Amino acid sequence: MTSKLEQLKRYTTVVADTGDLDAISRLQPVDATTNPSLLLKAATFPRYARMMAQIQQEFHGNPEAACEQFAVAVGKEILSHIPGRISTEVDARLSFDEQATYESALRLIDRYELLGIDRQRVLIKIAATWEGIQAARRLEKLNIQTNLTLLFSFAQAAACADAGVYLISPFVGRIYDWYKKSHNRDYTGFEDPGVQSVSRIYRYYKGNNYQTVVMGASFRNLGQIEALAGCDRLTISPELLEQLSNTQGPLERHLHTDNPPVERSFIDEQSFRWAHNEDAMATEKLAEGIRAFAHDQEKLEKLFR
Repeated sequence: MTSKLEQLKRYTTVVADTGDLDAISRLQPVDATTNPSLLLKAATFPRYARMMAQIQQEFHGNPEAACEQFAVAVGKEILSHIPGRISTEVDARLSFDEQATYESALRLIDRYELLGIDRQRVLIKIAATWEGIQAARRLEKLNIQTNLTLLFSFAQAAACADAGVYLISPFVGRIYDWYKKSHNRDYTGFEDPGVQSVSRIYRYYKGNNYQTVVMGASFRNLGQIEALAGCDRLTISPELLEQLSNTQGPLERHLHTDNPPVERSFIDEQSFRWAHNEDAMATEKLAEGIRAFAHDQEKLEKLFR
């Protein structure tokens, strides 16, 4: 019998959530994603030491630009090991500034193109705030495709679809963490709130013929991944990819594209902010995620000072 990883690949595009080239080469995902936390970890890998030294010299005195260049340089290395696309993230400190997010995305694309990488192989990751979603709307019109991350509420997902973003990354594991802590109980399989959130978004998108790709992210265990088999994409850590690769047994597809029509939600700024505010989990986890990525961004910048 084939491994559960190979079975999953029949239903879902598998994405590696890492900057570790060895893991990417070994596990052979289609796409890969990075974020400030993963780049901070990648900065400790010996294989990137020379790259970091060159960037430090070239961008001496400008740690923000050095971090952008490092993110793009790591992305280029990863692209040489995968057939698909790399997601590279805008500075989380810009999450509430539409124009600054838009301009940062343009700089990232320019840096990729200067290295000979076509923009069609890059997704710009942006936090799914109202401002981030509007910046993504503008970028999509320039044929710069986006990955809206730190997505926890249905309001965020509905607004992203209305904006025509290419892809969203709902965070399964962080939703699970919040409910586990808040309700003082564990969740498994289809009762998992993170699994239920992604399943609802997937059905809403397919039922309304939205083209936005759903990519479940931030997994805590194999059960969450297996329950979302059939989702457009799943971005998975190397540790869980290894477990899937080493696990035998049948893997059933649970999400399908032939969903019945679902009532469409119109989301303007006022209704978005209210609906998101009403979701305590989403409000807390979005703020927490932005703070954590911003903190790691600052740590990364210190390495280039």
